[in-house]
Amino acid sequence: MLNRTITPEFKAIEHIKLIAPGHIRLENDCNFYWFNSGEQELVRIEWIFNNLRFNPEKPLLNIAVNTMLNDGTNNLTAAQIADAIDYYGAFLQVDYGFDHSQVTLYCLNKHLKHTLPVVKEVLTESVFPEKELATFIRNQQQKLQVSLQKNDFVARRTFNKALFGGTMYGISPEVEDYAQIQRDDMLAYFKQMYQPNNCTLIAAGKIDDDILKEITDCFGKNWTGNNVPDITQPGFKTSEQLFNYIEKPGALQSAIRLGTMLINRTHPDFPALQVVNTILGGYFGSRLMANIREDKGYTYGIGSGMASMKATGSIFIATEVGADVTRQALAEIEKEINILKTELISEEELSLVKNYMLGSLLGSLENVFSHADKFKNVYLSGLDFEYYDQYTEVVRSITANDVLRLAGKYLNFGQFHKVIVGKY
Repeated sequence: MLNRTITPEFKAIEHIKLIAPGHIRLENDCNFYWFNSGEQELVRIEWIFNNLRFNPEKPLLNIAVNTMLNDGTNNLTAAQIADAIDYYGAFLQVDYGFDHSQVTLYCLNKHLKHTLPVVKEVLTESVFPEKELATFIRNQQQKLQVSLQKNDFVARRTFNKALFGGTMYGISPEVEDYAQIQRDDMLAYFKQMYQPNNCTLIAAGKIDDDILKEITDCFGKNWTGNNVPDITQPGFKTSEQLFNYIEKPGALQSAIRLGTMLINRTHPDFPALQVVNTILGGYFGSRLMANIREDKGYTYGIGSGMASMKATGSIFIATEVGADVTRQALAEIEKEINILKTELISEEELSLVKNYMLGSLLGSLENVFSHADKFKNVYLSGLDFEYYDQYTEVVRSITANDVLRLAGKYLNFGQFHKVIVGKY
């Protein structure tokens, strides 16, 4: 019998095996990847498009087009699209990102023949009806007005604008910007962007030959494009003003966001720098949490993160603290960064972080969709699955001296952009 008084044996994670995708390039230049696994008759299909070149004179165009894709086509109203998907127990969603926009369908295998044509029509014949556009503009204006009352929202948009300037990463629309959205602009943008030579199609689930044929027949032979979209992006101009303070006299809490532009996933130092970030503020047991939440009691939560985009990357620290301890919290953040740069981390703490990171990666691979997500992360960065072998090796082998060197190289608190919204 199992003796529950004995602690289970600890085993280090040596290698993480990922499901390799199948791949074909369709006749219309759309790249199609699929992951076949599992017993459930369920499939998730993603159509991922590179965003067009950002136009600062029409900053909300891409967001509006992507959000309103399923609001009406030449033959179907928004209600009819929703009914056609819901009737078969399927789910259709649209998502906007800085670099890519995507449409995602979850559907039982047996109903794909009914739902795929609906998605096809959404991707080829969306018309953005004036009535739906007016509703979208009104709703977005109201949401923005509400969000602008929240200190953390204002801090995040102020930080992004300071760091990334007038680019797609620094977009911070005003209420009046929504009123400038024009249907004709949306139609032109849609025709340029949503075409097969700008699309990566990723399917995951129980995918047999019949499912592959249904997908390729629907989105290979009869889906065509007529131009090459411009997906280059303008350069960055980071603000020279490193400190931004927006006073809110009645605030009980101050939102703090600070950080700097950094490397992205394609840089060799990125996996090791993720270890440094995890130590600093990347998990519940991090140094920032231990100091500013557990010891000082300034906040309910604080964390740091790394963002990897196509053109750049960043590291940031975010929290909300009591308005009367804003300065003290900033001082403690600076102190923790300086300790990381000047004092060797103990082997015990480093081992804990390594095990946490490798365990998190392994634990995140719970189903075939997770494997597809991991692939998507590296594929859209121009990498392949070898990245995760490198990541695993770096995390396993990083030393205290490596952490010290990387913190000294990349974490310069004096050059961080700092945003305070509330009291200071």
